[in-house]
Amino acid sequence: MKIYSRINFYTTALCLAAACVATQKPNILFIAVDDLKPTLSAYGSKVNTPAMDRIAAQGTTFLNAHCQQAVCGPSRASIMTGRYPDFTKVWDLKTKIRSIHPDIQTLAEYFKNNGYHAVGMGKIFDPRSVDKGSDKRSWSVPYSQTWHLDYNSATGKPKAHYHNPKSKQMAAHLSNSNWNALNKKLFQGEAWPVVEAEAVPDDAYDDGAIAAHAVKTLSKLAQKRQPFFLAVGFKKPHLPFVAPKKYWDLYDRTAIELAPFQAAPKGAPSYALHDGSELRSYNGIPAQGPIDAATQRELIHGYYACVAYIDAQIGKILDQLETLGLAENTIIALWGDHGWHLGDHGLWCKHTNYEQATRVPLMISAPGNKAQTTSMPAELVDLYPTLCDLAGIPLPNHFDGISLAPTIHDKNQLTREFAISQFPRGKKMGYALRNERYRFVAWFETGGDGAKPGDQITATELYDYTDDPLEQRNLVKDPHYKAVASQLSKKLFRFINTFKNI
Repeated sequence: MKIYSRINFYTTALCLAAACVATQKPNILFIAVDDLKPTLSAYGSKVNTPAMDRIAAQGTTFLNAHCQQAVCGPSRASIMTGRYPDFTKVWDLKTKIRSIHPDIQTLAEYFKNNGYHAVGMGKIFDPRSVDKGSDKRSWSVPYSQTWHLDYNSATGKPKAHYHNPKSKQMAAHLSNSNWNALNKKLFQGEAWPVVEAEAVPDDAYDDGAIAAHAVKTLSKLAQKRQPFFLAVGFKKPHLPFVAPKKYWDLYDRTAIELAPFQAAPKGAPSYALHDGSELRSYNGIPAQGPIDAATQRELIHGYYACVAYIDAQIGKILDQLETLGLAENTIIALWGDHGWHLGDHGLWCKHTNYEQATRVPLMISAPGNKAQTTSMPAELVDLYPTLCDLAGIPLPNHFDGISLAPTIHDKNQLTREFAISQFPRGKKMGYALRNERYRFVAWFETGGDGAKPGDQITATELYDYTDDPLEQRNLVKDPHYKAVASQLSKKLFRFINTFKNI
């Protein structure tokens, strides 16, 4: 009788809590996935992602969304503040947001200040761009630091996260060494393994543990008489490609296709590309030169396995949302912080202004909306005003993005003409303007800062995704594209001049 009473009381409490929440402002489930390009079935990929497809099936899938800078720290600083990198001044992996803007209100902080219970776990901010990896002011409760298992902000050294005995031994040895010195040497063959496929449970790796923690957290949030902002950040498919073996088994490596065009775009400036140093710091990857076909397939296989692994973890969270009766009153935003080169142009990782580095998955579902797709350009900086708009929170006046809510309600309502991305190369800064068909890139000699009116232009690029989707030729000097290049350059320069005059 006592057992029955407790269960009945708990069930009733959950139902009452869910009913109470349903009468309040909508909850926000904010899902970040590190290094995730649109390798999802909802985007036409052969990689099956049924959980993320569930979000697409009840919301808007932005097919042409782009990050503001294709590297973790700057991208996440931009997303979480609603400001462009040239405002945050976070263009690298060491500048802290609040060292430049001590009083800026982050997205989570703004929701917290507007009556939401803000909870975060996993990788939301890049831990190197905020104090102690989380930004204390952004959250209603202490951030779940436990889930930053692969980075120790106190020592600046990564922690081991392998399960193969040999890999664990190697990682432990490197973690106890001078990390910076090893990094400078590119390890000379003594480095972390780049892949792992062990038969272990999902929560043996960080992302499975993050998902389990999110599921438990949702149970607690369901009992609160307060709307929540729950931010869950997954770490894969970031290098190294480690995931339980069952996710590797989903794909036949011999059937994996390599990038069909593995050369630099003809006529592109050499500094628009990079040498892939992030990947080359891992064991088994040559320090320079091309990567052989077998290794390419292994890397792509690992990326696909990690995507499938993350998709399964997202599915657990969505299941819990439905079990608790919260799904009908929860806005879900899923995004990748930037794309990832998988051999195209001979490139691996991110760090460029090209399509495979800047284009990201972006899905937003809101109560009452239907499934739809749009090829309208979108920016990740749009997330801040969009979520405020959808939640019925007054829009702050301190963001650079545009609310995508009108398009989410009706895909025929186009709110953005083009998306802007940027990436620095030494003392140069390149800016990419991407509309529905073209990408125009201008490189400025800036001295290491953001571009200003009057800075010298060192190179320009133009790509046509209708006639040349693989970016094989820089068309900026092609006479047939003279008018297009002129029109897009004026739009980009007007954007830069307007932004710098704010």
